Order: sequence, then structure tokens, then C-alpha cells
Amino acid sequence: MSKLLKIRKRDGTYEFFEVSKIEKALFNSIHDARGDKEALRAKALTKQVVQFLETNQLKDISLTVKDVEDVIFDVLNDNRMKDVVEIYKTFQKKQRGLTAFKTFRNVRDDIGLTPNSLKVLSTRYLLKDNEGNIVETPRRLFERVAKCIAMVDSKYKSGSVQKSTKLFTDLLSNLEFLPNTPTLMNAGTDLGQLSACFVLPIEDSLDSIFTTLKNTALIQQSSGGTGFNFSKLRSKGSIVNSTKGVSSGPISFMQIFDKVTGEIKQGGKRRGANMGLLSVYHPDIESFINLKSRDGVMSNFNLSVLLDNSFFERVKEDKHIFLVDPHTKKQVKPVKASELFDLIVENAWKTGDPGIIFIDEINRHNPTPKIGRLEATNPCGEQALLPYESCNLGSINLVNIFVKKQFNWEKLKKTVRTSIHFLDNVIDANKYVIPELEQVTKSNRKIGLGLMGFAETLIKSNIPYDSEQALDFAEKLMSFIQKEARKKSEELGKERGSFPNFEKSVLKDKYSHMRNATVTTIAPTGSISIIAGVSSGIEPLFAISFIREALEGTSLLETNELFENLAREKGFYSKKLMHEIAKQGSIQKIKGIPKNIKQLFVTALDINPEWHVKIQSKFQKHTDNGVSKTVNLPMTATKEEIKKIFLLAHELKCKGITVYRYGSKKQQVLYFSEDNKLLKVKQDYAGGCPDKVCSV
Repeated sequence: MSKLLKIRKRDGTYEFFEVSKIEKALFNSIHDARGDKEALRAKALTKQVVQFLETNQLKDISLTVKDVEDVIFDVLNDNRMKDVVEIYKTFQKKQRGLTAFKTFRNVRDDIGLTPNSLKVLSTRYLLKDNEGNIVETPRRLFERVAKCIAMVDSKYKSGSVQKSTKLFTDLLSNLEFLPNTPTLMNAGTDLGQLSACFVLPIEDSLDSIFTTLKNTALIQQSSGGTGFNFSKLRSKGSIVNSTKGVSSGPISFMQIFDKVTGEIKQGGKRRGANMGLLSVYHPDIESFINLKSRDGVMSNFNLSVLLDNSFFERVKEDKHIFLVDPHTKKQVKPVKASELFDLIVENAWKTGDPGIIFIDEINRHNPTPKIGRLEATNPCGEQALLPYESCNLGSINLVNIFVKKQFNWEKLKKTVRTSIHFLDNVIDANKYVIPELEQVTKSNRKIGLGLMGFAETLIKSNIPYDSEQALDFAEKLMSFIQKEARKKSEELGKERGSFPNFEKSVLKDKYSHMRNATVTTIAPTGSISIIAGVSSGIEPLFAISFIREALEGTSLLETNELFENLAREKGFYSKKLMHEIAKQGSIQKIKGIPKNIKQLFVTALDINPEWHVKIQSKFQKHTDNGVSKTVNLPMTATKEEIKKIFLLAHELKCKGITVYRYGSKKQQVLYFSEDNKLLKVKQDYAGGCPDKVCSV
């Protein structure tokens, strides 16, 4: 009896491993290719297959049907039976084609997704009845969303609901573009809240604080993420005039927000997401910077310090800044800017928090400065918004822009135009949980089109991520998207009317019409990149081969598809090699892999930190809003390296920067297992920061 007990089928279920099935399939394939006599070899070949599987099976790692087929092909090739391989493949394909659609955990896959994509869809996105049974397929989900968003066209003379429904359905089901999570979850449902990003004001009064807390609860309950600037709250120990008592300070209120968020859980489907911001000039800034130094504190918040250009000048000149009480406006005490900066660096090194927001750079690109100054962002920091403003994000899947192995700029142009149309419609289709959100959002009509699958796009174009060629491509790509997005928004402005604050905006000097105050944002695309089956946002690959934690406590070996295909084509593929790579995630120290392939398939930790920042800055140059990007660092990274990263990001005019040193947190979604020392990831990780809270 074989030591191999269970095997994971393509539909996600498990069955007992049966040697007889392999022998039968081999017998039939050899018989068709070479006749009766040769078919008698099936038993001996089956024995070779099983022996290899038993010898190379990793502890606690589940076998899949594909794993077994790979070994069968290797054995047949070793026995000079390439003709049988082709027959076997045809036979297996025919067997799988007997059913029109595959199913995965009771989800009928009618568009051809990966098991991991189907798992994410079934957990969070596909509609369920009152008993928790899934009642729609992936295609039906996309049709539901497309129809809801296309209905907005009926409000405008130039619109065609029927045409837009078809366009949007194709766009989504071909995985060429996906909107942010709340749109996929809630479009066409009674809830109807479609935005991912919100900023709410916090003034220095209990009434304002707890009104915002209530509004936060409503937003988080409907799947949104919220950002807050706590800088207006008086510092800890300040006198409260009405009671003559003392204030507990902004951090105490942040902890209340964190607790409430943890209790609500976004939309009942995912953890809450918040951004807490504090000015570097606030008297409580040191406590804020140190806030997450203890593990597990503020787990529903990302934290960032608001830094201006003046602060960086003081750092370089080794001068002091003055902390200012936001209530009295009086200077409280001088602090050496360089020492405060070092404290930020130290905590970012220890825990990944806080990040930095370059607030002057954000406001240098504020499209509506007469309406108000931008002082807060969404949870991942890429979307700066006014108080009570929301934004709808969506991302183009660059991998599906390729046509006949070539990146197709004309297809990208069409995809951008349809995506901008879609996102503008979302603003009107949206159901706003409080009236202030609708008023401010519709006054500026901000949208944020971004991208995902950048790492694979570079690989398919034979461009290393850490190269000048990649920088040039990044700038060309984002410049093209920005230009086409603006063109489409201008057309919509002529057809439907410009956003109400257009005449008070900086855009009126350049355009006669403009539908949206902003059109581009690069989001981290956590869940939607899992659905699309590509890397997150503009992040590099996090690993080439790794173990993904799957269902029912099982773990599966995954290898980047582009690498696996190339390894097979070049003749150095083996299951043993994939296991070896999974011990470190990277191929850079693996023998037997050609140098040019090593240069192409770099991971986040292979790349020198400055290349992360340079890539981010090239995208930022042509992006209206911000760019979500994490500079991933090895455990050995120093504080001095992090300081250089922060200074370079400021110099290159990024709008924010986040670093994450491997092992900074006890709990992270990417880690090396203690038992077999393999790189493991949680089921819904697609790249970027292994710890940060995200709402997209």
C-alpha cells in the first residue's frame, strides 16, 4: 500500500490516492501510442511514478493532481516515450472536458479561475442565501456588478445601458479590470455601498469624536476603510475648559476607534481597516511613534506620521523643531528634528510602523486647494481625501493586456477608457451611508484607476524589475494610463458635465471640461489580485516557489507559472528543484539556473531597496493620487538603510513610504515554517506588506 494517502483534485476536494488509476491511464495512453505489447510496461512505469512521489513527498504538503501528472510526464520522458506524453495529455484533457464547468467547494467555475481565486470569491464575494449557501457563480457575480453600474447610463443622454452592460461584463469576466472590493461585494444588492476609501474629520470635541466614531461604524459595517488625522485633538494632560479636567490625548481616542473597528469587522466579511495620522509637530508625537512597539497593539490601524518639507530641512541642518499645542497654538517644547526622525526610523525598523506621509507633496498636487487642504488618507495611504470624501478605486490587470505574447497598447487604451467610464458610474450608483459623504464625493467625483500584475508584465517583456529599463517602462506605462484616463474623463465632462467644483479647481486652467478631479491611484490590490491570479499592484514577486496554506489545514506547493513554463522550456525543471526553491523563495542562490533567468525572476527581498523607491517614484510622477508600495527588507536590514529609504523617497517626490523588515511582527502572512523550513504564505496573500491592514 502506498504511503501517499490523499490527493487534492482540481475542484478543491480530496480523494484517496489510488495507484490503479495511474496504471490504467498509462496503459490506455501507451496502448493508443504503441500497441498491446508496449502497454504491458504500464505496471513498471507506475511503480517508478509512485516511488518518486513517496521519496520526494514533503512532510505536511498535500499532493495535487498536477503534481502527479508532472511526475508521470518526467518518468515517460526518462523512458523515451514522448509520444505517449502527448497521448496522455490529450486523454486527460478529454476526461476533464466531460463536464462543461468545474466546481470548487460547491462553486461552479464558469470562467476558468484558479482554486485560490475561487476560495476568495466564495468566502467574501459570491452572494449567499439566508442559510449560507452560495447562489451565484463568478460570471453571475460579474454580470450583477456590470448591470448595476451600467444602469447609471440611463441618467445621461449619451448613455446606453445595454451597450455598457456588455462592455462592463466582458471587462470584468475577462479579468482585464476589477473594481475595489466593496463594489464587487455590494453592487446590485440592498446594501449598495461601493467605495473602499473614506476620510472622516476629527475635531477637538467629544461631539465631533463620537459622531465620527458612529460614522466609522457605519462605513466599516458596509465594507469601507477609514482614515483619520488626529492632529487637531489637544495633547495628553491639556486642560479641558468645560470641566477643568485634563485631556487624555489623541492616542486614547485612537484606541477606542481600534476597539470598535475590531468588534464590527468590515461588512461581516473581513477585518476592519483604518489609517491613523498625526502631525510631527503634535506634542504627543513621540508616544504616537512608539505606539505599535508592543506586538498586537492597534491591530486594526496603520499608522503614519505627517511630515512636511520644513521638517526635512531641519533634519539635514540638524536643527530643532517646536511641538505646538493644537488647542492653544502655543509652542510647547523644542525637539531636535534628527532625533525625532531617528525615532521614526527605529520603530519602522522594529515593527513596520509608522509609515511616512509627505503632506506637502500631496498638497502640491491637490486639484481643489480652494475647497480645502488634504490632511488625511485612506488605510493604505495611497488616497488623500478631504473630510467626508470617498473614492472608488479599480485596477487594470496588465497580464491580460498581452496579445500574442506582446504588450498591446491599443488594448490598454480601450481598457483604460472603459474602466474610467465604469468608475465614474460607480459614484452615481453608490449608496452613501451618511449624507455628508454623498455631498462631498459628488462635488469632486474623484476616482482612482490603477494596475496590478506589473511584476509579471516585466517578466513577459524580458525586463528585470531592478533595471533602468524597468524604470523607463514604468514611466511610459503610467504616463500612457494617465493621459488616456484624463482624455476619457474630459469626454465624460463634455457629455455629462464637469464635477461641481471644477471652476474652483486647478484643472480649469488646462481643460474646458473634466468629469473627475482625480483619475488615477495605485492601490495594493490585495484580494482582487488573488481573484485575477496576478501579483499585487506594482510590487515585485514575493517568491518564485512557496507553500500556500489552503483549506482544511492543508498546504500546497505553488510555483510562479511563468518561471515553471520557462524552466520546462529550457529543460531544467524538476519537482525537486521547486521544493528547493521553496526553502528560500528566491532562485538567486540555487545552482543550475541560468544567470539571465535569475536576473529576470527577482523577488521583493532580492531587490536593492533603492529600486523599490525608484519604481514607486516613476509611477508617482504620473499618478494623480498616491502609490501604495512596500519596501520589503530582509531581517538583516539596518536602521541606517531605512533612514536612506525615507530620505530617498522624499527626494524623489513620493507622497508616502512604507517599509517592512521580515520578522518585524510575530504574526505575518509570509513566514518560514519551523518544521520543514519552507517559505509559507497565508491563503489570501498576493504580495506587498506581509502585515499591513488594507481595505481594497
